[in-house]
Amino acid sequence: MHFTDLGLSADILRAVTEQGYDTPTPIQAQAIPVVLAGRDLMAAAQTGTGKTAGFTLPILQLLATRAPVKRGKPRCLVLVPTRELAVQVHESVRTYGKHLHLKAAAIFGGVGMGNQLAALRSGVDIIVATPGRLLDHIEQRSADLSAIEILVLDEADRMLDMGFIRDIRKIIGLLPKKKQTLLFSATFSDEIRGLATGLLDNPTSVEVARRNAPAEAVAQAVYHVDRERKKDLLIHLITEHGWHQVLVFTRTKHGADALSDRLLKAGIHAAALHGNKSQGQRQRALDDFKKLKIHVLVATDIAARGIDIDELPHVVNYELPNIPEDYVHRIGRTGRAGSSGEAVSLVCVDELKLLRDIEQVLKRSIEKRVVTGFEPDPRIKAEPIQKPRTGRGQAPNRNQPAGQRKPQTAAKSGKPAGHHFGSRHR
Repeated sequence: MHFTDLGLSADILRAVTEQGYDTPTPIQAQAIPVVLAGRDLMAAAQTGTGKTAGFTLPILQLLATRAPVKRGKPRCLVLVPTRELAVQVHESVRTYGKHLHLKAAAIFGGVGMGNQLAALRSGVDIIVATPGRLLDHIEQRSADLSAIEILVLDEADRMLDMGFIRDIRKIIGLLPKKKQTLLFSATFSDEIRGLATGLLDNPTSVEVARRNAPAEAVAQAVYHVDRERKKDLLIHLITEHGWHQVLVFTRTKHGADALSDRLLKAGIHAAALHGNKSQGQRQRALDDFKKLKIHVLVATDIAARGIDIDELPHVVNYELPNIPEDYVHRIGRTGRAGSSGEAVSLVCVDELKLLRDIEQVLKRSIEKRVVTGFEPDPRIKAEPIQKPRTGRGQAPNRNQPAGQRKPQTAAKSGKPAGHHFGSRHR
């Protein structure tokens, strides 16, 4: 199958060809015809499957061929969990819609509201937003959702994990009842199915990967080590094996910073990536990692959602995730596009139950290794693992009632939030 077989317009096919693409991925081949037909969609697709183009391409076509019901009002809303994903989706919309006369805005926190306000006031067709910052605009009456024709919930499972469910329901309550809804999630958990019930109208379901299935090309191994020796073992593995591009997962932002500092002191080019970093810091770290100026990127699960690298050779679970399915998502970042990859987990006595839970989900045992000089001390007792606090995304503290939150003031930020697709702002 080729993109030319999917019923896409000449302008969109031209943009796709200019990006060097000819053959759609499985999620694109299945999702695009459903969306073009105007049907609701519930799709299970992980990061790296091409799901973003799977909904941006048909949405662009639908909007370009329809007359707006309310001229100047946004017609499509894409809700995403993180600002990195907002930037990524907005870039996809801009790239594939470059030959169309449509406008879009990326709305997320961590930057001033000035450029976003200007973009919304000038009129946009598509809003790509994190829930928290979008609600801030709604409260300031700078975002009007009364003409939304298409709603996309991207990475819905992560939005639920981050505690956005109340914000999402509040936003949905402001949308027209008659609309097309597309829901994308890494897994169809009970919570996701509950969200879909009543929101989607007789949706078509698409699942492109076996549920909770890790990439077949990923070699997995567990290194047993004491909790206090993990940093030293990681340094040993990186230097001994000459690893040049390693994504390392920690549970907390503080842990990411501490580990990054320790690696730097050991002479390893490293940077931390998490929600407390500014948008500029996060983008620079990611760019440097892709260009191999930084060899190790230490990230939390939420911050890593925006990372999309085709040939990432190594993923390290410095700490095992509390949710077994998150292990599958983490290691799925390597072994992509036909490349081999390696996923290593450093496991101390505290994490043995987490390891058992992961192996139960995988339905297999992971190879166990011990490095000479780093053998775990059997006298050390397990300690309770403190669960990290759930992130609330890019907005102010949404636990507070709306009237009690301090309004965010406009400030200078980076590039404009809204673009004509034909422009090439960077």
